[in-house]
Amino acid sequence: MMSCKKKFQTDRKVSTDLADLSSLGDENQDTKSTDLCFHQDTIGLNVCLKDQTDLADFSSLGDENQDTDSYHFTSSQSKVQSDEVEGPLIGDHETQESEGGEADLHKHLVGCKKNPGHSRFIPVETFTLKHLPEGLQDNDLFEYIKVIADLTVRVDVRMSSPHRPKFWPKTTQPYPFYNMSERRNLRTGSGRVWDVNKFQDGVWQDGGIEDTDYTKCWCRKCEGSNSPSNVWWEFDMFTATHVVFDAIEANHTTLRLFYDREDSKVVSDDKVRVRYVNIEDDWCRLNCVTCDKTLGNKLMGMWKHLVNVRWKVCDKYSDSISKHKLTFIVSHPHGCSKQVSVGQWKDRLKVDGLSKFTYTTCTCPGSSGAHVYCLGYRDLWPWFDLVHSGSFKSGLNYSGVGVVL
Repeated sequence: MMSCKKKFQTDRKVSTDLADLSSLGDENQDTKSTDLCFHQDTIGLNVCLKDQTDLADFSSLGDENQDTDSYHFTSSQSKVQSDEVEGPLIGDHETQESEGGEADLHKHLVGCKKNPGHSRFIPVETFTLKHLPEGLQDNDLFEYIKVIADLTVRVDVRMSSPHRPKFWPKTTQPYPFYNMSERRNLRTGSGRVWDVNKFQDGVWQDGGIEDTDYTKCWCRKCEGSNSPSNVWWEFDMFTATHVVFDAIEANHTTLRLFYDREDSKVVSDDKVRVRYVNIEDDWCRLNCVTCDKTLGNKLMGMWKHLVNVRWKVCDKYSDSISKHKLTFIVSHPHGCSKQVSVGQWKDRLKVDGLSKFTYTTCTCPGSSGAHVYCLGYRDLWPWFDLVHSGSFKSGLNYSGVGVVL
């Protein structure tokens, strides 16, 4: 396998990095936020959720309580209460499985029981400032959500690894798609493109200081070519580990990009390899490649825009984390076109110095792996974004484990 000095690190190195990071965030944490402390070995079982009045209040967001001019968080919605959490935190995954492949995805959308009608999802193309709560109808925040949407992808997987465990680590909770390696059903989740870089003859362009130890593109087209391109773009993609578990599944994974509406042109990338996975934290980082100049330059432009606007938003809202508790997610519910959902985070759960969030922001099967953004918090670049991990029967949703400050 080809390696890249800049990009690939061993699990041992990552484990060391995590140990160094384990104390981050404690001293910077807002004392008004809801923090529930868990040891790492307690994450993985059922959760008992109580006092769900606020969830009922949230269930109508975007429907009958929607103002013609803006979304409103009612007074009861803005006072998000703590759940009483008993035991580790694992519910149901939200990948979308489709025996009929792509052709049946719309049937799953129409037949959805979690969010019939999907009134709380906003198509990315119709998302406007008015969909944000009063007091948060800010152009920088709007631009940030839009560029996150631009970089959100559908993740298609057609293989289940024989190495998937029977249970979530240190639990007796069944792990998704265990013992299904003989099946070839389509599974879809969501993910987000990150860290786009251009290479020529193995040299990192745009000011990069580290180069690759290979000099040609490694996409599927170039792999089988006598004249592979000497110019290519590499980018990472974050998703959940239960969506893409290992290198076997990555080899059967395709990303669909820019799927903003049902009639969007199909733009895909089917050359994916694993950089890092963590089963307990349910966090996966993949590395992808293209030598398509149009696609590479488009992703590069979006990435640079995200970098610029991200810091503006972080700086602007870092002092009002607990006031708003705004959380947004962009995902591909049921493997269909891209949607934005807006809600609030409820609990920040501490896991050995890292964080896991629960939230009311709407999700569906197909949303697993989508980026979860809690306004005001800073995720630690380039590692450990929060990604959507699952949902409880109460309707409350939760992320994987990540580093936020």
